Amino acid sequence: MKWTRGYESGNVEDRRGSSVRRGGMIGLGGLLLLLLLSWATGTDFLSLLGPSLSSPSVSVDSGGPVASTPEEDALKQFVSFVLDDAQDTWRRQLGPEDRNAKLVLFRDAIDSACGFAQSATGPFYCPADEKVYIDLSFYDELKQRFGASGDFAQAYVLAHEIGHHVQKVIGVESQVRQLQQSRPDAANQLSVRMELQADCFAGVWGHDSAQRDLLERGDVEEGLNAAAAIGDDRIQRMGGGRVQPESFTHGSSAQREQWFRRGLDQGSVDACDTFGRRGESDR
Repeated sequence: MKWTRGYESGNVEDRRGSSVRRGGMIGLGGLLLLLLLSWATGTDFLSLLGPSLSSPSVSVDSGGPVASTPEEDALKQFVSFVLDDAQDTWRRQLGPEDRNAKLVLFRDAIDSACGFAQSATGPFYCPADEKVYIDLSFYDELKQRFGASGDFAQAYVLAHEIGHHVQKVIGVESQVRQLQQSRPDAANQLSVRMELQADCFAGVWGHDSAQRDLLERGDVEEGLNAAAAIGDDRIQRMGGGRVQPESFTHGSSAQREQWFRRGLDQGSVDACDTFGRRGESDR
């Protein structure tokens, strides 16, 4: 992927020099169980403890200067470029309705407006503060554990989280949360639809990038491979368990690849209606 080396974004908050510790409001065994569930499903179960439990027991040390390697510095520049480029795309798509999300870089653990999270949770978007959170070490995990290498694979992950911000801006996120509360039996299905739409939105940015000649040979394949690599069915198999479609929260590998490709091919919000008949047809 073509990008600007040395790029710095005003939308990035670098908290890698901070440390976050959580007190003993939950036993170690319970914490490990929640972390495993978070990793397996992509859902931040730690945040379900709620503010009444998490807030009093979280301590934050702002720390000193950020210790970084040349590799991390380059990766920070890369995600900064992708962040702003993706949001420029959505500004052109949505017009005045759009507003920027922030990207928070952290190490090991973070206390967000959506609750306490650790690196094992993976990258996530918090609608409460409209920020994307990522530990840059996740990209090593993406390559080594999931076999998804390449800079466009890394860009896809961030573009997916920005897709969740787009859902917040256009009102999809609040509508889905209300439906999940009124129909708890359909909560997982609705979560899958929302995640697949974020995949499609990532593809919309990819389409726009291709139109501007930012993509290089092999980039599309890298992105599609990354989408397939983190499907619920593949993660469940990697965990040694059987595939349980009823427990999916993000969609199967085939679904994630399909919707990312749809955004790449068509490049429009209208192509990403995962909640309508088109979305139902891929089950």
